[in-house]
Amino acid sequence: MAMAIGARSLLLSALVLMAGLLCSALQTDVSYCDNDADYAVKVTGLEISPFPVKRGRETSFSISAQTGVNITNGKLLIDVEYIGIHIQQTKDLCKETSCPVSTGDFVLTHKETLPILTPPGTYTLVMTMVGEDGKKLTCITFNFHIDFWAGNDLPEPVLAY
Repeated sequence: MAMAIGARSLLLSALVLMAGLLCSALQTDVSYCDNDADYAVKVTGLEISPFPVKRGRETSFSISAQTGVNITNGKLLIDVEYIGIHIQQTKDLCKETSCPVSTGDFVLTHKETLPILTPPGTYTLVMTMVGEDGKKLTCITFNFHIDFWAGNDLPEPVLAY
């Protein structure tokens, strides 16, 4: 009887852990900042590596997109929000992708290493791509999650009963 209860508890714990991971994966859906805007750059996908994001390690945000205009220069405005606190930075678009960007498909890759002391929780990232003329080419937003144990300095959790 004790073995059956232990096995059931372990199975329940595994299901809860898997459900938590699935919820984290669903939070990487990309939305446009303004669904009514006719952006020149259409985002077709997002890949975050490693996933989930780990503190103290480089994270790569690769954004697949399509454009109907040639892009020769521009900026990326990145705003990361956590519990009402915003951290903003501006990046040279041509350092995040190869310029010039011709019409068609392209990939923009932003890499960031989060400090080892980054608190766990859900973060919202807003990325605005601005062309050299100052015109907004696209604006997307997505959430990502950092688990309590997601870092080099902390051991992965061990379930023991």
